[in-house]
Amino acid sequence: MDRWIAVSLASAFRRSGPPPIAVDLGYGAAPWTAVELLGRLRAVRRDVQVYGVEIDPGRVTDALPFAREGLGFHLGGFEVPLPVPEGRRPLLIRAANVLRQYDEEEVAAVWARLCGRLAPDGLLVEGTCDEIGRRHVWVALGREGPRTVTFATRLGSLGAPSDLAERLPKALIHRNLPGEPVHRFLRDFDRAWNVAAPYGALSVRQRWMRAVEALAEQWPVVDGPGRWRQGEVTVRWSALAPAG
Repeated sequence: MDRWIAVSLASAFRRSGPPPIAVDLGYGAAPWTAVELLGRLRAVRRDVQVYGVEIDPGRVTDALPFAREGLGFHLGGFEVPLPVPEGRRPLLIRAANVLRQYDEEEVAAVWARLCGRLAPDGLLVEGTCDEIGRRHVWVALGREGPRTVTFATRLGSLGAPSDLAERLPKALIHRNLPGEPVHRFLRDFDRAWNVAAPYGALSVRQRWMRAVEALAEQWPVVDGPGRWRQGEVTVRWSALAPAG
């Protein structure tokens, strides 16, 4: 996810006049994701500021020893409180594994609230991953709403693309049912994966890329081979949005 963010927001980060702001919302029991995000984004912009925001005061206290120049930790929730001058807004709010404990009906309101905190060219990246980040699905949203869905995996651990179904974000995980777009997408992805099986003799990466290439003939895939090679594929949200 961090790798994808760094590429997707590189231009916006470099255009920013003041140091750009990124938020790791709900970083969890330990601050490692915020620390890693800072390292990834500093390769794009050296003066980036990352703020970890947690609703649990104990987690904020535990994270404070890891604060450093460009990295701070603060108490808060979806209001995303930041110790910055009025008018400065984050270019990134990342929320991984935050909404999975909420009801599906609550997602749209949370998305709208978080998107309202973004800078005009900012992104909210919200999704779910497994415990060590091998499988991950996220939605990218601008201030106008959801734009894309990205499926990402460590290819060596993948049995079939539909393995990613268990990591669908809250807005989609209960929609993996016959008749729903995301169910059709994963079905078509598995079919393309099976047809591409001979390329597995070259590498699992080649098999994935051939499968995505075939999938792109039926679905609005918005990225290209450079991202597919990383074990990713990004599709327009409108194609996967819940029916109705």
